[in-house]
Amino acid sequence: MKGKPRSPDRMTLRVYDTRSREKRKLSTLEAGKVRMYVCGITPYSPSHLGHARCYLAFDMVHRWLEASGYDVDYVQNFTDIDDKILDISNSEGVEYSVVANRNIDEYLEVMDAMNVLRADHYPRVTETIPEIIGMVSTLVDKGHAYVGDDGVYFEIDTAPEKFGQLTGQTLEMVRAGAGGRVEDTGSGKRDHRDFALWKRVKPSEPAWDSPWGAGRPGWHIECSAMSLKHFGEQFDIHGGGHDLRFPHHEAEIFQSECCTGSEPVVGYWMHNGFVNVDGEKMSKSLGNFWTIRDAFEHHAPLALRYALLSVPYRNPIDLTPEFLGDATIHYDRLVEAYGTSLSSDTESDSDLSGASERFTAAMDDDFNTRAAIIEVQGVVSSSAGSDVAVWLEKHAGNILGLLPSSDEVRSGMAQADSARAEVAERVESLLAEREVARKSSDWGRADEIRDELVSIGVLVEDGLDGPTWRLI
Repeated sequence: MKGKPRSPDRMTLRVYDTRSREKRKLSTLEAGKVRMYVCGITPYSPSHLGHARCYLAFDMVHRWLEASGYDVDYVQNFTDIDDKILDISNSEGVEYSVVANRNIDEYLEVMDAMNVLRADHYPRVTETIPEIIGMVSTLVDKGHAYVGDDGVYFEIDTAPEKFGQLTGQTLEMVRAGAGGRVEDTGSGKRDHRDFALWKRVKPSEPAWDSPWGAGRPGWHIECSAMSLKHFGEQFDIHGGGHDLRFPHHEAEIFQSECCTGSEPVVGYWMHNGFVNVDGEKMSKSLGNFWTIRDAFEHHAPLALRYALLSVPYRNPIDLTPEFLGDATIHYDRLVEAYGTSLSSDTESDSDLSGASERFTAAMDDDFNTRAAIIEVQGVVSSSAGSDVAVWLEKHAGNILGLLPSSDEVRSGMAQADSARAEVAERVESLLAEREVARKSSDWGRADEIRDELVSIGVLVEDGLDGPTWRLI
């Protein structure tokens, strides 16, 4: 994925920064290098479509930065100790690490299936305890945190100017939408706005020694400590889902900037949009909750990737059956066009140079994958040629991650050709009968024939030049 850096006059990549609420030209701390941290999963259960949206979005960022010539140092954490993990470990009678490890393994497997590049580092909370304790100690020493009866808390009133920098709202305005993860007022908390940095735990729970007694970290301090451990006092991009802006990421701003004295610690805050299913936010209570493996039962992993990348990352996405079905059709056409072009020994008459320029402009405009995919679709619709194969491999494959390997495509085409040959005679006979029925306005019989074709795995598409068919 790494390439030659573009010349300075072409470095036009603009990134939407949640903190400044505008697209800004990417300017990194070190020329040619991007330090990027993305909040990872809390592995208490199998990964779901919200995870797929997030990590595909930042995989796309990762890929385009490298294609643009940047050396990307990508960190994504695992919160491997958490109340939900402990609840499940207790109910199953196993160590918390068993629950965390199996869900981390599952996460990596489904991400691999969707062609998500691995991050450079996957730090875990349980491996970062000394750094977390050191950071909490610094905040206490600087007067930004205090020790209560049940742990250590960050005191919001010590840096009130930092509040609301990502949401633009007061804590009271957004408290109801905090996803239940705002700390409730406890015996050791002076103000309901303060949040836990270190929590003393029950004797039966996993705990680590600290100056404030045996306990474990609060939720927010973990990412601050892990990002600072890997990158130092400042880094370029911090990413995560839209729901993490408050309280998690705003808490990180308080902690990191008050601890280090550097401002801003993060150059660009990036957040991907929500996943809706049939018009409603995905949730277990609504019965529309899909794990990624659930989705794989109905959609090929790369077809799902195609669907999720076909909407700009900051926008919410509504996964309706029609939307997913259309994405699968476009994905199949992409693979077919790539395979056909691989076997071509001639060049096409397509305007591939213009398509490349428009693709680049789209991706440089805050990673607009929707506009980039439109350029891919245009090339797919053009004539096949060896140059088309090269173009698709670079843009749809290496950059957008939408293509299987050329060997897989060739093998798949050979199998498809064999399967197509087996049913071709029957299909052509049924299509001829369907044409007779349509000409005589026997629409009932025409629909019956279409249904029969679908039952044997054939999809018919009517065009100006007559019907065409393909296996599904």
